[in-house]
Amino acid sequence: MKRKNNIFSELYGTYYRTAAKILAKDSVTESDIYKIISEETFSDSALFIPQKLIPRNGLSDWGLLFSKDGKSFSSVLNHKPLNIATELQKCWLKAQLSDPKFRLFIDDNVIEKLEKRLESVKPLFSNSMFRSSDVFSDGDPYTDENYIKNFRTIVNAIKAKEIIDVEFMSGRNERKHGHFLPLRLEYSRKNDKFRIYCSAYHNRHWSNGLINLGRIISVKSIDSKVSYETNMEEYFMLRKCTEPVIVEVTPERNGVERFMMEFAAYEKYTERDLKTGVCTVKLWYDKADETEVLIRLLSFGPVIEIKAPQSFRALAAERVKNQYELLNKA
Repeated sequence: MKRKNNIFSELYGTYYRTAAKILAKDSVTESDIYKIISEETFSDSALFIPQKLIPRNGLSDWGLLFSKDGKSFSSVLNHKPLNIATELQKCWLKAQLSDPKFRLFIDDNVIEKLEKRLESVKPLFSNSMFRSSDVFSDGDPYTDENYIKNFRTIVNAIKAKEIIDVEFMSGRNERKHGHFLPLRLEYSRKNDKFRIYCSAYHNRHWSNGLINLGRIISVKSIDSKVSYETNMEEYFMLRKCTEPVIVEVTPERNGVERFMMEFAAYEKYTERDLKTGVCTVKLWYDKADETEVLIRLLSFGPVIEIKAPQSFRALAAERVKNQYELLNKA
């Protein structure tokens, strides 16, 4: 019995998915194949993958496409490729169903179908297996029906570039109301909360805004869209601090590695002393996040030293002083 050779080493790997996308089309040209490969694969893949797919003498090297006229190519398959979930993928998906945040992005009817299809599948992991440290305990109410409704309305508005009517409680516990163009949702693992970057319309002018989703009372669509393209880079530049925090991080207790992981999502410039292993980091942040950044920096204790700016050092010193006084009162 002759053994068949495997074309792809990984199920649903990059080349497998790319070939499946090409085979799913009724017919493709050589330029179509190059375009799909450039979009879906690695930069050097165009050097050898097209030669494996494009038929030269009626049939391609991989035997997946054939050509009758030498210009357009068709799949040898009788049916379009199917994406079949592996057992591992099913176990992972079953585990995700237990995460309340997962339900924010998936419609209830889809959740119901998934639960039914995965009824006999054992989850890959459970939430009880994880222990999170240095995370606030008052996260957003992810199972609240009104929160879920508001979340989905905001997501749809972001996709449609639609202005929404929002009523919410401010940080000073004041009831606020206005029209906003939601631009981006952001999740804070430390706070376990979602917030919305948006443009607020007030007195015939647009201004930058930031709303914690958990503080929102209601969201309504007003059937109004913006026709212009929002420059997100320019938007965040306006929110960024004018002067970065300069921090020295020592290698004690894996300080450098932990610092880089903690602030992986932040814009920064780093220099390292090869003799001492000390890193000097310039860290830029959203001005609205100054207090959070300060708390996260102080959590490193003696591993770091805030060098500049002086105003930020003063904030850190004041916070440490207050903590010291609270400890002495206890």
